[in-house]
Amino acid sequence: MATFDVFVVGSGGGPSYFLKPSGSSWQDGIIALDAGSGLGALNRLLTAHPEVFAPPSDTEEDAPTTPTAAQVNSWIQCYLITHPHLDHINGLVLSAGSAKGPSKPVRGTQETLEVIADVFAGKLWPALASWTETPNAAYHLSPLLLDDDYVPVTDSISVRTFPLSHGTPPDAPTYASSAFALRHIPSSRELLFLGDVEPDAVATEPQNSALWRAAAPKIPHALSAVFIECSWPEGRADALLYGHLSPAHLADELAVLAREVVAARERAQADGGADQPRKRRRKGVSDPEVDVRGALAGLRVFITHCKDDLQGVYDRPIHEVIAGQVRELVEERELGAQIVAVEQGMLICASP
Repeated sequence: MATFDVFVVGSGGGPSYFLKPSGSSWQDGIIALDAGSGLGALNRLLTAHPEVFAPPSDTEEDAPTTPTAAQVNSWIQCYLITHPHLDHINGLVLSAGSAKGPSKPVRGTQETLEVIADVFAGKLWPALASWTETPNAAYHLSPLLLDDDYVPVTDSISVRTFPLSHGTPPDAPTYASSAFALRHIPSSRELLFLGDVEPDAVATEPQNSALWRAAAPKIPHALSAVFIECSWPEGRADALLYGHLSPAHLADELAVLAREVVAARERAQADGGADQPRKRRRKGVSDPEVDVRGALAGLRVFITHCKDDLQGVYDRPIHEVIAGQVRELVEERELGAQIVAVEQGMLICASP
């Protein structure tokens, strides 16, 4: 049985995802994960996929009415923003003047929200966001802490926020990004959604291993879906990744996750009781000789944020190229994860 429904509003240059608990209607409330695509993209998708947001008909004779983009946008209960780069907040900003109803919470780290507040300071864009709920603001900014707590963002969904690194420009601090572990409160099942992220292997401030360590004990029974970017195809130099992943680096990160899963299962087995036979001391998590074959079975890894192939190098869509390259590397290591290419307009049912 599915736990979450995710609709892909934008998956490339303007990442934006709508999420709701399975079994509820979109009209009951949407969580927006990043907001790179806005009303224009949503309007086109409603034309192409009118069935996604149409309410169920009372009778077979009554055709469901497709809502407008503005109506669907009004169903958003909360925005979760991984980091404040323009391609992740463009839709949030441009749609602010069309927002209906009371101000909506925009959640993210304090650092992320301070940058968003600067955008809405009245110079770059009108002052339509506030740190408190006010009648004239489209949004109110509400920080999330980087700690172990899950914070309710709707009646049925809570979120835990993890820090990520998104590259270090010359003579400048590392760009901060974040990941969200979204928990369905009634079932305690989760989905993991990462913002832009660089590989630990090249990061000035590696952060990914701590995220994988926290996620590992839940795979696959409580956590079976990870949304993660892979911006560039294979063959791009590390110096030109600009704080993003490539297929080889993503495969390495998934191998680290697999080793953490193996370690978590060994710990759980060792803690199962004093009568259990004591096993030989395992290799360290960082040891590449740890047997990770099949460790990620039951996990679906959704590949997001693939950069456009502006040079026309490939004869098929770039998201299929990149996901195919990741899939080949993951299959070579026999990790067991299923690799899925995300594309705009997809409706994804995610469940452990």
